[in-house]
Amino acid sequence: MVLSLERWVGKVAIVTGASSGCGAAIAERLVVEGLKVVGLARRIEKVEALAKRLSNKRGTLYPFKADITKEEDILAAFAWIKENLGVIHVLINNAGTSKNTTLSDGDTEMWRQILETNVLGLSVATREAVKDMTNNSVAGQIIHISSVLGHYVAHVPKVNMYSASKFAVRALTETLRQELLTSGTKIRVCSISPGPVDTEFIKTEKAAEEFTKLFDAMPKLEAEDVADAVVYVLSTPSHVQVQDIFLRPLGEPV
Repeated sequence: MVLSLERWVGKVAIVTGASSGCGAAIAERLVVEGLKVVGLARRIEKVEALAKRLSNKRGTLYPFKADITKEEDILAAFAWIKENLGVIHVLINNAGTSKNTTLSDGDTEMWRQILETNVLGLSVATREAVKDMTNNSVAGQIIHISSVLGHYVAHVPKVNMYSASKFAVRALTETLRQELLTSGTKIRVCSISPGPVDTEFIKTEKAAEEFTKLFDAMPKLEAEDVADAVVYVLSTPSHVQVQDIFLRPLGEPV
């Protein structure tokens, strides 16, 4: 099996949450490989700075300001892409959030933000990508960036709804695989489930102090490791369905 991204060169890829961390690393790697990458993020200035840094690479990064919790923002992004860049071939659902909350006395608004970002926003973007790929008979690829916490509930404080949302992502991956099989399309779907990644995610989401201490003591992946996994999935032949990648740093405790 020869791994190559050549069939994706010049094609349109969407990366949500592209302003930092795994999203920025994925967007950068795909641009280097020659794709037209649309980076969706609220902090558009960070994507613009990355686009400027990548201006001499094989592909191009197109920043687009969007809040993944707002359906109208997602629809506007897809409309702009179809009008200005063409058919969508790849969707990387990377945007995610966690909040410092519990189930026993948690904040409803925090729960809502987690689910709207990690589950509903992902679902809306997936729906729009599948429609565009199907209408244009594209053998596209959808990748959800999930978490090892979508496979088991770890004994860590105040990540209850986050873990539940990532379990949902894993279920949605299989649900979509079955739907695409039934409809006869050639679209592939995969989830990538990393362990701890050394990004600004914990600081940005203002995690509980006890979780921050636990996280700081853990071995960690780099954002580029997650980008490598994305490239692997895209590199496999069109008849190969990589459904889930469980990616952990060496030495991570159970």
